[in-house]
Order: sequence, then structure tokens, then C-alpha cells
Amino acid sequence: MAYPHIIIRPYPRYVAESKDPYQFHYLIEIENLGPGPAQLLHRRWLITDANGKMLEVEGPGVVGELPVIAEGETFRYQSGVPLDTPFGVMEGSYTLQDGSGQQFEAHIAPFTLAVPNIIN
Repeated sequence: MAYPHIIIRPYPRYVAESKDPYQFHYLIEIENLGPGPAQLLHRRWLITDANGKMLEVEGPGVVGELPVIAEGETFRYQSGVPLDTPFGVMEGSYTLQDGSGQQFEAHIAPFTLAVPNIIN
């Protein structure tokens, strides 16, 4: 069986009313185009601020869940990250498992965290 085809879409936004220096929230959509179901087992994020400071975050599932995403379904969740700078980049990967128990990686392309109008 082929691994399911997974599409990951990040939607970051700056939270101006936060007490953190620069707080960003992000919505993640994980779409499973099939074939078959996929369960998200593990996440790994690499977050880099404008000073080059890197933070690696990893652990089981996302937001306390190990979701099973059926073929044709999309799983959505929200989370956030504080930065010391008004600009940063996130990238990472998810470890998923297909219906036969085979694990595979779905890479998350780098996306920008930026205070609005900071980049022209």
C-alpha cells in the first residue's frame, strides 16, 4: 500500500494584544488525499527568530491529540509560539502512520512569522 498523500497548510498570524514580546498563533490544516487513513503520531518543529536563535519543539501528536485523518478529510488545530523578535520562520515535520501500520514523514515547508508591515 502506498503512503497517504498529505498536504499541510499553515496560517500564521501575529497577536498584538499578547503580553509576550511577539506572540504568533497559527492554524494548521492537514489534508489526507489518500489512499487510506493516516494517524499523526509525532511532531517536530524548528523555530528560528530574526537573531538566529533556534528552538526545537517535538513530542507526541499535536495539541494533546493523536488524530486519525480519514481519506478525503482535513484535520485542523491551532497553537502558538512567542518570539523575541518581530520576525521568524517555522518548519518541521509530522510522523504519521498509514492504515497498515507503516510510519512515514510529512514535511512542513518553512513559513514566515512576521509582525504586519515589518517586511515591505
